[in-house]
Amino acid sequence: MKHTLILLTTLLLVPLGTLHATDINESGQLIPAADLPDLALQPAQVITELGPDHVKSSRGAQGVPAIERAAEGRLWAAWYAGKSKRGVESPSSYVVLATSGDDGANWTEKLVLQAPRLCHTYDPCLWIDPAGKLWFFWAQSAGLQDGRMGVWAMTTQEANSESPKWSEPRRISNGVMLNKPTALKNGVWLLPVGYWRDNTNVPNVTFDEKKIAPYTNAGLAHDLGDERGSNVVASTDQGQSFQRLGQVRTSGTRVDEHMIVERGDGSLWMLLRNTGGIAQSVSTDGGRTWSEGSIHFHGRTFANKRFFLRRLPSGTMLMVRNDSPDGDRSRLTAFVSDDDGLAWSGGLLLDERESSYPDGTIAADGTIRVIYDHQRYTENRAGKKGSGSVMMAVFREEDVRASKKVSDSARWPITISQLQPAD
Repeated sequence: MKHTLILLTTLLLVPLGTLHATDINESGQLIPAADLPDLALQPAQVITELGPDHVKSSRGAQGVPAIERAAEGRLWAAWYAGKSKRGVESPSSYVVLATSGDDGANWTEKLVLQAPRLCHTYDPCLWIDPAGKLWFFWAQSAGLQDGRMGVWAMTTQEANSESPKWSEPRRISNGVMLNKPTALKNGVWLLPVGYWRDNTNVPNVTFDEKKIAPYTNAGLAHDLGDERGSNVVASTDQGQSFQRLGQVRTSGTRVDEHMIVERGDGSLWMLLRNTGGIAQSVSTDGGRTWSEGSIHFHGRTFANKRFFLRRLPSGTMLMVRNDSPDGDRSRLTAFVSDDDGLAWSGGLLLDERESSYPDGTIAADGTIRVIYDHQRYTENRAGKKGSGSVMMAVFREEDVRASKKVSDSARWPITISQLQPAD
């Protein structure tokens, strides 16, 4: 009875709309702000029965996709979504995971990841490790970007199953990682984790403090200091543990989105999204130290866009990027290199329309599957209607070299998910 009276008194003293269950202890007392749970460090809820807040019909935007393929052919795709029509960047976004058992003809959404209140999930990444385990990574943050963010993951040994059993969500490090890890020949895994540095919009936590009390915007924000940069997080024990190994700091790198490949001479080549183009850095000691960053691809055709970089089974290097001379996010095109990135040839146009954020997976037989978004909004700031589409292209190395469809495998565009009809 005493606890009930304390709780009723507390309810009367706190303004309506500011009280939450986690703000009161078992004795009915308000928890001091300094002792409040760190919401961004709490695991996301894994929701397998999609309700009205998460079904496709409730979304205004979706995009920034990832893709992976299990050994027996099952495809997995992930992206993030939200109610805003203008785009996916939102403090209330959530991540969607879908699968296809017929090589992309039909897709089923299996689950969503919903972060705790005042937080959101975004920037998913899918990766099959050398032992065949499927890793499902995502980023989690308070506000839009709280300055610390966080890479989370869960895994399954049943990637060939339509409804696999997943491990519990696990936080790996600070930062954001939406590009795949690289498994080196010596067995070390390198994760390209961005701790955004040259970005005036980090942190970006702008809640109405009357509605989030006793939390505050300042209390939800963080400054990582010298950790900020294009970091490399390593695992030497097949993902049991992870440590921050090295870092690249290149002026103009606001949103890192970097990728790493191992060259024939054993050196590591990192490419980074940059406002001046696509930047590069090299490591000759396994990723511990890196050369001073420089711009490898200059100009607005390359600037400030995500790309996909991977080595094919043949040893050839593949790059998928936007190739518009106007600098637009359009003309998504695939190129190949036979000399570890010194020169590029081919030029297979996958989508001439507005298209961005490519990710890919390469099967053992060399078939390439690339996922990307097209008009991730349903109505942008200028009032333009969009389709909110997640798309896929299937092709082979010979198609890229010929700059046209020549293999029997080649087919595109394939729609994975779409919110409204395309123009």
